[in-house]
Amino acid sequence: MRAFYHDNIGGDQFALHDSGRSVSEEELKASGVLYWHIPVEEDREWEREIDDIAQRRDYKNRDVKESSRAILGDDWEAGVKMVYEEHMHEDEEIRFVLEGSGFFDVREHPTDNWVRIHVSKGDLLVVPAGIYHRFSLDINERIKVMRLSKDEPKWIAHYRGSETEENPHRLDYLKTVQSVPVAV
Repeated sequence: MRAFYHDNIGGDQFALHDSGRSVSEEELKASGVLYWHIPVEEDREWEREIDDIAQRRDYKNRDVKESSRAILGDDWEAGVKMVYEEHMHEDEEIRFVLEGSGFFDVREHPTDNWVRIHVSKGDLLVVPAGIYHRFSLDINERIKVMRLSKDEPKWIAHYRGSETEENPHRLDYLKTVQSVPVAV
C-alpha cells in the first residue's frame, strides 16, 4: 500500500495521479481508514490472519469479487464509471486484495482533498462508513478481492449531495474524525 495526495489533474482514472505528497498510515488512521498487509501465500496461512481480524472486528460474511475488462465485458464502461463516482456507504467497506491492484480514493476531512491509496496483493483496507470515497482499477485493469462485512452485504452507494450530507452515518463519521487530534 502506498498513500498520497491525488494530483487533481483530470484525465485517465487508471493513471497514478501522484502529487508527490505522501500520506502516512497514521494520517489514514486519523481519517478512520485502517490498513494491514498480510502476505498471500500458496500455503494459505493468510486465511488465519483474515479470520482473526474478522473475529476481532465482527465481520461475519465474505465473498470474492474479481474485476477486469475481460470479466466485465459489455458492462466495463458502466462498471468502472459507477465505482469511480464519489459516494459513501452506511457500512464499512472492507477489501483484502488477493490478486491485482487498484486505487481507493478517500476524502480527507476537513480539507476535502483526495487521498489516493494504491493497494495490491496482500493489502487489507477498511474504509469507514460515512467517508466519501471512490474506487478505480490501475493501469493493470485487474483486481481480485475478498469483501468482508459485518452483516449481509448491502453495498448501497449514497452519492455525494445535500441529502447525503445529512445521512446519520455521514454525521457519525464527521463526529468521529473531528474528535481525533490532528498531527502537526
